[in-house]
Amino acid sequence: MTHYRVSPINRGNARKMRKAMTDAELKLWNEIRPHRLMGLAFRRQMPIAGYIVDFACPTKKLIVELDGSQHAQAEASAADAARAAKLEALDWTILRFWNDDVIRDIDNVCQHIVIEAGLAGAEMPAREPAREAVS
Repeated sequence: MTHYRVSPINRGNARKMRKAMTDAELKLWNEIRPHRLMGLAFRRQMPIAGYIVDFACPTKKLIVELDGSQHAQAEASAADAARAAKLEALDWTILRFWNDDVIRDIDNVCQHIVIEAGLAGAEMPAREPAREAVS
């Protein structure tokens, strides 16, 4: 795996972002955290080439980005395209999902990740139902 130099500022920002995850990021992280999804080892808020990506599986060079409504604006969309071009030039594959897709259809999002990781022929394990909080 290629290691990228990470500035102290980016390292600190990544740590802060790990502590302040959105609801969609937290929901996806609970499904893909290391080795939960078909043995894939994901990292969250990982610095790569001057950027901090939402989730990355370094062994598959796969990045998963979650987008809120602000990413639909032209300015943000252009920035996302430039960022994607730089990361793709480093041989990373980028998957983008809307936050709403993760909240409403996590199973389909996970299935898409598995397919892109090249594990399409493998059978997805059954998910355990969410546990209710005990009062």
